[in-house]
Amino acid sequence: MTPFARKRLTRIALNAAGLLVFLFAVFPVYWMVSTSFKANDQIFTTDFIPFPTHFTVEHVDRVLSEGVAGNSIWLYMRNSAIVALGTVLIGAALALLAATAIARFTFRGRTSFLILLLIVQMIPAEALLIPLFLNVKRLGLYDQLLGLIVINVGLTLPFGIWMLRTFVAAVPKSLEEAAWIDGASRMTTFWRVLFPLVAPGLVATSIFSFITAWNELIFALILMSDSSGYTMPVALQFFFGQRGTDWGAIMAGSTMMTIPVVVFFLLVQRRMVSGLVAGAVKG
Repeated sequence: MTPFARKRLTRIALNAAGLLVFLFAVFPVYWMVSTSFKANDQIFTTDFIPFPTHFTVEHVDRVLSEGVAGNSIWLYMRNSAIVALGTVLIGAALALLAATAIARFTFRGRTSFLILLLIVQMIPAEALLIPLFLNVKRLGLYDQLLGLIVINVGLTLPFGIWMLRTFVAAVPKSLEEAAWIDGASRMTTFWRVLFPLVAPGLVATSIFSFITAWNELIFALILMSDSSGYTMPVALQFFFGQRGTDWGAIMAGSTMMTIPVVVFFLLVQRRMVSGLVAGAVKG
């Protein structure tokens, strides 16, 4: 076999492997969307039906018109959006400041602090459920969306600090020193030089925080007693009953729940590319 043929065969094998991984990742999403538009007789059949032969929107219409637990589905979507966006904004700001301090300054206990972040990240959230629940009640944040935001910020902050620390450390300090020589203040240097260069990392951290807060179930279920404060993951649990499971409504609600995540990614993904070089371009 010639080197050209071997190289071509290797490329075909890699493309085939990539295609299999893509199909493996996308198929559950496709099945969720297609099931939400299938009739009940096609959902509860033992036959494999890849496409809805009888296209119907009854499940989507039922979720939108009847709601869940006496509330409109849009109320739960709004609650999830408030919690997710609040987590992103607060978490990204705190993570960026902490990552900049760790990467740019030398202080006693810096290594111990980084190790502590890893240890905290390895602790299961379920193990923190009782102490966090008691602290939330003590702070008067029980049954409030602000309590969920605080909890989610704490859960996503260690990962955000670690990721952004790498981005900040990769920015040459000479760029900041050049800005100082030109007369820029530290705050101006931070916003005009450092921030655009770490923006891709900030976007990646924001996506992680958004998805984590949007899909969070345990704390949203435990810290909320009023159904009007439930988020979408909690609302979907009401479709699981003792006498059966309404898979059509679950798939329709899950499809609706996936759309904001996709929209959020599409809105911020351009920043991941444009921010790579924006801060290094001198006007």
